[in-house]
Amino acid sequence: MIGGFRQSMTWLHTWSGLVMCWVLYFMFVTGTLGYFDTEIDLWMTPELPYQLDEQPFEQTLANITMAQQRLMELAPDAQRWFISPEPWRESPRLKVGWVPLPAEDGTRGTFSEAILDPTTGQVLTARETGGGQLLYRMHYLLHYLPGRSGYWIATIATMLMFIGLVTGIVAHKKIFADFFTFRWGRGQRSWLDAHNLLSVATLPFQLMITYSGLLFTLGLFWMPFVVLGGYGFDVQRVAGLQAELAGREPILRADEPGRLLPLAELARQGTQDWSDKTVSLVFVENPGDANATVSIQAPGVGRDRPTVQYMGVSGELVSEGGLELPNASARFALASIDLHEGIFAGAFLRWLYFLAGVMGTGMIATGAIYWVEARRKKDPDAQYSRGHRFVRNMNVGTIVGLLIAIGAYFWSNRLLSVDMPGREQWEVHSMFLVWLGCFVHASLRPYARAWIEQLYVLAAVFLMLPLVNALTTELHLLNTLASGSWVLAGFDLVALLVGMIALTVARHLGQRELRQKSAAIPEPLAEKRAEAPLEHSSDLPPLPNAQVSQVRVSQVQVSQA
Repeated sequence: MIGGFRQSMTWLHTWSGLVMCWVLYFMFVTGTLGYFDTEIDLWMTPELPYQLDEQPFEQTLANITMAQQRLMELAPDAQRWFISPEPWRESPRLKVGWVPLPAEDGTRGTFSEAILDPTTGQVLTARETGGGQLLYRMHYLLHYLPGRSGYWIATIATMLMFIGLVTGIVAHKKIFADFFTFRWGRGQRSWLDAHNLLSVATLPFQLMITYSGLLFTLGLFWMPFVVLGGYGFDVQRVAGLQAELAGREPILRADEPGRLLPLAELARQGTQDWSDKTVSLVFVENPGDANATVSIQAPGVGRDRPTVQYMGVSGELVSEGGLELPNASARFALASIDLHEGIFAGAFLRWLYFLAGVMGTGMIATGAIYWVEARRKKDPDAQYSRGHRFVRNMNVGTIVGLLIAIGAYFWSNRLLSVDMPGREQWEVHSMFLVWLGCFVHASLRPYARAWIEQLYVLAAVFLMLPLVNALTTELHLLNTLASGSWVLAGFDLVALLVGMIALTVARHLGQRELRQKSAAIPEPLAEKRAEAPLEHSSDLPPLPNAQVSQVRVSQVQVSQA
């Protein structure tokens, strides 16, 4: 233990936060953007129509029929079908998806999807892009890492984040007073005040998001080893685990062909007792098999939503009701994951999630900057060490550089050729190449200038993004505002807001640097001497150190002689 208990917690809080603060910053930025991943998807695919308004139930049934016909052409022998027939926030377009049957060697099929025209049922084509979903997946997968390396790193970083939160509560003697304290323009003290204010203001959210993230990563990526220990590597048994948890026997493939009933009729029959006849998802398991099952699911909060399941060939009712979990711990785990993802949230609550995520990102950034400022003030010579310079450069390249790189990701979506091979990958490559350039720039420029210059670049990237959008598509601000498309208009407006904030901060730092330089430059010596000519030896300017030492040596030699 280092000193007392509180001192030990302070030490643990500092180093648990610093070790992976840049990874946590990346996870917070991309995770916060994930709360509007669907809206980002819509902006990055301007060729495709979308619908967020409610539609008549008969139109929903017609969409299911068109989707079934198209899936029979695209993937008649798939393992699973997915149909999103009704527009809602998570799926504002008529979309179908499928998973092929596993290969003979047991290799699992890759999920594919297509967007359909709701009037003709034809497959619509658009530019290849990762969209907001890719940014959301970066939140827990990171990128360019082999296998499940990203999962493990994200889990370790989340654990350190949780340790940092708990030890931070213990380390702060006046945690509630910190919420009302902010001293502007006090250097190191101001950074600490900002860190404390952002931490305390969003503490419930940070605890919830971190703890639920641990449940998500530990349960999904580590605990499957426990499941496999009990179930072996039998794919069919593991796939039926959810049915067993719900108290039902899993329905396995019969490996015999079967003709699927019209899905629209099953949807009409399944929803006849629902007060709100809306269908968010039609899920078909083994559509070409005699034991095919069809699940009709309604929108709802989390996983507590009306669901009815039929045998796809005979139409026999299998079950109805929501997902039945066996115990309170399973319900708590799933509820925590729902809170983490925030899919159930409406517009107002989603913006609160976003704001809390932004403040959490600021908490991590101010903590990293405070560490640098505290070490510099405590030991002025430390700022010349390699470790100190490394942390400073990483702070600039991560805190500002990541935002510039995300802006470059949006720019590449508009500037890369629509028919370019591997276009989605090059959007991501553009993002990380620009981010790499920000790190190089931060290492070559003075610390203060690196902040200012990168903030000006960030301001230019986001202030010009609506202009780039207007020059490359018809969905610019004038059109989207006139048509009431607030989802697309909101993207451009937020980009302008980010650019204005970056420009304001850059100008403030630039003006402060000029004031510091002018205060450090002494009044020209010539102007002083012009006011009063030299009369006495005391008016002579002081000699340089080298000349003073020579005079002293000569005096010593004369005295010895």
